Amino acid sequence: MIGIARSVLFIVLAGSMSIMATSVHTQSSPASGPLPGASAQGSGDAAVMADFLGLLGQIAPAAEEGARTFLAAVQLRCGYTPSAEELRRAMSQGDGNPVLMGLINAAHQQDAQARTRLIGQIQCGAPQ
Repeated sequence: MIGIARSVLFIVLAGSMSIMATSVHTQSSPASGPLPGASAQGSGDAAVMADFLGLLGQIAPAAEEGARTFLAAVQLRCGYTPSAEELRRAMSQGDGNPVLMGLINAAHQQDAQARTRLIGQIQCGAPQ
């Protein structure tokens, strides 16, 4: 399952690289509600984040759910929201951030206990 999730994430990340490389002035769907900490982020990064999460949701809804859980948990536990670039790196460097990858897997399996356990493993300090 993790291998399939990583393949899907690779496709999303490749597509999002072009989004992040340009100045974004797009309308994002409000259907998912505001992003955690969006007011603290620059409006450009909030738009990029919304587009990135939207792409995740179109390709792999569990990946979007896991990423949103990760962002919200970092905000609550650590007091900051990772940028779109930090989230992209957390997904793509090496095998990916183990907590983030685990949250995506827990979302796919609808495993609330694993989700709670993983949120407790988030390390604060340097951005994830």
